[in-house]
This record gives sequence, C-alpha cells and structure tokens, in this order.
Amino acid sequence: MIQQSDIPDLKKVTDSEAEALCTRLRAGLIDTVSRTGGHLASNLGAVEITVALHRVFDFERDRLVFDVGHQCYTHKILTGRADQMRDLRSFGGIAGFPKPVESPCDAFVAGHASNSVSVAVGMARARTLTGADYDVVALIGDGALTGGLAYEGLSDAGNSGERLIVILNDNGMSITKNVGGVADHLARQRLKPQYLRFKKGYRKVMSVVPGGKAVYRVTHKIKKAVKDTLLPCSLFEDMGFTYLGPVDGHDVRGLTRLLRYAKEMETPVLLHVRTVKGKGYPPAERNPDRFHGVGRFCIQTGEPLQSSGPSFSKAFGDALCALAAKDDKICAVTAAMQDGTGLGTFFQRFPARAFDVGIAEGHAVTMSAGMAKQGMTPVFAVYSSFLQRACDMLIHDVALQQLHLVLAVDRAGLVGEDGETHHGVFDAALLDTVPGMTVLCPSSFAELRSMLEYAVHQVKGPVALRYPRGGEGNYRGDSGRGRSAVLRQGRDVTLVGYGLLINQILECAELLADDGVSAEVVKLNTITPIDVDAVSKSVSRTGRLLVAEEAAEANCVGQRLLSALALRGAAPGRAALCNLGRFFVTHGSVAQLHKLCGLDGRSLYQKALEVCAHG
Repeated sequence: MIQQSDIPDLKKVTDSEAEALCTRLRAGLIDTVSRTGGHLASNLGAVEITVALHRVFDFERDRLVFDVGHQCYTHKILTGRADQMRDLRSFGGIAGFPKPVESPCDAFVAGHASNSVSVAVGMARARTLTGADYDVVALIGDGALTGGLAYEGLSDAGNSGERLIVILNDNGMSITKNVGGVADHLARQRLKPQYLRFKKGYRKVMSVVPGGKAVYRVTHKIKKAVKDTLLPCSLFEDMGFTYLGPVDGHDVRGLTRLLRYAKEMETPVLLHVRTVKGKGYPPAERNPDRFHGVGRFCIQTGEPLQSSGPSFSKAFGDALCALAAKDDKICAVTAAMQDGTGLGTFFQRFPARAFDVGIAEGHAVTMSAGMAKQGMTPVFAVYSSFLQRACDMLIHDVALQQLHLVLAVDRAGLVGEDGETHHGVFDAALLDTVPGMTVLCPSSFAELRSMLEYAVHQVKGPVALRYPRGGEGNYRGDSGRGRSAVLRQGRDVTLVGYGLLINQILECAELLADDGVSAEVVKLNTITPIDVDAVSKSVSRTGRLLVAEEAAEANCVGQRLLSALALRGAAPGRAALCNLGRFFVTHGSVAQLHKLCGLDGRSLYQKALEVCAHG
C-alpha cells in the first residue's frame, strides 16, 4: 500500500520519475482495492491522466470536476490522503467518491454520471464574474458521455467562450474510435510540439499584422474543411471547442505536454485521450466490467475472497427470464447496468428483446413508454438513486397516459459503502407522487418472484417493484399476494415495516416479547397505495404504533400512514416514526448504518419501549 511519504512534489518530478510514480500508484491501487473493495478498473485506467493533471495544475486553487467520481482514487492519494486509503469506503473512513469536506482539492461531489461539463462551465463563469484567476478542468469518461446532460453541457461550454478544459477519457465505453490510417496519421501530426508551437505563433502574428485576422479566418476555414473530411472530430469543434486528440492516455509525458499547451489557451479545449480500463492488472484488463466495482479479492488470481451469494438482483433476473420465456411481449431495459441489475442472462437468452441505452435513464423511461403504448411490456431495471434522473419522464410520458411500465428498482434502501450518492432512500417518496403508480416491496426472494409476476400480468398502469442490494434475511416467507400481511399477532403495540427491514422489526418484536410486551407485526407489501385498513384494524386494538423504514423522512410511509389514520379519526394514542431523517447518510456497512440511524433491531426495541411507556 502506497504511503504519503512516497508521494513527491509533482511540480518538480522529471518525466521518467512521473512514469515510475504511475507504476507505483497502479500497484498501490490494486493492493488497496483488494483489501477494501471499490472501483478498480476505472481507476487503473486514469492513473497517467491524473498524474499529468497534478503536474500542470494546483487543485487547491484550480478546479477538477470528475465524471464519474469513481475515477478519483489516484487524485485522493496525490492530495494528502494516501495513508487514509486503508480505510477507503469504510465507516468513518474516506469516501470512494470526491468529497469537498475531505479536502479542498475535491471540487465537487461526483457520484452520478454526465454532469461534469455543466458544473465546469458554471465554475468558469463564476470565475469570470468574480474576476478570479484559476483553471477549470472536467474529466469525463467511463460511459458518462452516453448521458444526455453531457451534451447539454458540451453545447453550452463550447459556445461560452470561457477558458476551460474538458478531458474525454475514452476507454471504449463513450465514443467511437477514429477509423483509418490517414486519420491516425493526421492526428499524430497535429499533436507534435513543433506543430502546436507553429499554430500558437501563427495565431499570435495574424492577430497583430494589418489584415491578418481576415487572412487567418480564410486559412482556418480551408484547414477545417480538409480536416473535417479526414478526421471525425468536427462534432466538438462545431460546438466551439479546440479539439486535441486522440492521444495515448497512458503516456504521462505526452499528456503533461498537451495539458500545458491547453492551459495557455483562452478558449474551451477538448482533449481526447484513449485509455485501457483496468490498465496494468491483467484480470481487470480481460474483464473490466467485473472489476468495475468489486469486493475484496485475491491479487494473484483476481478471484473474490468471499462469495457474494444469492442476491435480489439475481433472483429478479432469473424470474424475469422465466416470465419472458412464456410471454414474448416482455422486454428488458437497462441504463448501462446489465450485470448490476441481474439482466446478464436475459441479454444472452433474449437479445432481440433486451435494450441497454447507456447512462440515459430519462431516455430509458420514455423509450419504454413508447414500447408500452404499442403493446409491449417493458421492464426497466434501474438502481433507485439513478431512477431519480427520470422523474419528469415518469410523470409526463408514462403516468399521464397510464402506460404499463414495470420498474425494477434495485438498490432500494441503504446500499452500504458507496454512501450518500448511491443510497436508494428517496424513491418511496418520489414514486408515491406519480398518479396511478403502484409500488410493491418484496421482503424475500419468493415474494420478489410472485410480485414480479403480479406486476407484469395483473397491475394496470405504471408499477414499481423495489428491492435491496444483496441477499435476503431470516424472513423467507411469501406473503406477497395481498397488500399487507400480519406476521405476528400482538396486543400492546403495532410494528409496521416493509422490504428487507422487516427482519429488524421481527427481531424487535422478539426482544419485546422477552420483556413481556406483545407486539403485532404488520408487513406492507404495497406502499403505494398503503393498506390503511389493515394498520387501522391493528392500531384499534393496540393503541400504539411504530413504523420503521429505510427511507428519507419527507413523505415517508410513516408520515402518510399517520395522516391517513388521523383523517379517519383512528390515530394511535402514541406513535414513533423510525426512518433516515432529513440528512444524507454516510458510507459504511449496512449493519453499521442501521445502528447509526436507529434502525437495527435493538434500537427499534428501545424506541418501541418508549412508545409503550407513554401509551
């Protein structure tokens, strides 16, 4: 593991010393992530880019915006956090994404894709308006260019006239390669030092010579016409960027030189670099998708140290394949998350009905709406935190016409080590605001299978099936055919929950029983709409209510339930709502975060005792 004392002053290192540092950093990344888990392949591909950036810029003053932020590990090491990498993504340790509260060198929180250019042009305009002096760089890659927001940002940034640099880290996931020997030859010629010096000098001379500006415009148009015919980079230059590239993203010498040149320019610059995802670690180079996000693994073999076991994602994928084998109208849609959402087998078995649209959740929803309107049954599998980007489309393109779109909302609830940017804690509230929406919450694999079949074949209009990351708990039952189920009879207090947290609620009930408190456990299978009748019936007997959920406080199930009971005149004498409050939850294991937020079984038990004591 690399130490902070191993990091030299990058402004003073030679090219050969920078190359040696990249080798050490790459070995350190492999060692660190093998111990902590995290994003490996993307970071291995960005080592030279990051070192070159730190040789040219001072990111305590200059601004570096990552996109996506999981490329930032080398940056963290180079900015005083090398010794903290041993606790990467651990509870109380540093985050796996840029986090300004950790370091002034982290310019912006970056956990989702495609926003870097928009952020960068905003920072550049703020610099102009305040008369400040700093450089702004956006590092975009690893598929982020498949998101529509990236093009909105590029279009505005190129026409802004602001001094900024956009680096496209092209590892084959965002943009197509240039084709042909002539294109490659011209690209190399355009990036030679003598050409860049001539171009800079020619522009300077023509700006002062009488009539020079007119001559420059004519020669520039001629050069552009020839170049556009042979080099496929006109898209970015048409947007207003000075385009440099493509170049070798693992040549730290060449990257440093080009960044120094780009830094001197007074216009938007786009530097296109080609990298290998997983560079320097053969298992990751052979299978970059598998090493995109990994748990602890053996460096020698690349094999995980601990089997991941069955998961809700795998159970969903298998169940969808079983349904699709009998119904040729079922289609699967994903936004660059085939394996993450368990759809890998579906893509193999039913390729004609499987669609990966890239990091474009809004498009995925609207495309699915078009499919549904024409009689297909689209199932869009998406992480809860990524679904947030498609709320407008859910309302206007799906709900307005009550189209039958099935949302498989993966990673619902707390996800663990990825932290604030990835916890799925807002979908329960957001989906409830969509007219006609049905939201189902399985607590076991068996319930997921039965609820998915119900969602596909019986629900009318939009329907969401939300389930957590990882595997099931001690509860393995299947009570998912009704809107709710009473899992345990009781007389003193009603405990209400849904999803995987039902395991902690049942543990709470056991602890209460040891104290002579009889708790009734009501499990909600549907949280939109809520089965108020079942809860009202239970509360009428117990007089006390506790609702626990892995969700943000605003518009949570507990709030909606209490409001509905009050309107009926059936409000409990004493109630407690246990949720995640109105703040963002940090990173750590799910068990640690449950305890932090008061959602573990013992914390719920203590809260239930308080409710009973004051009932």
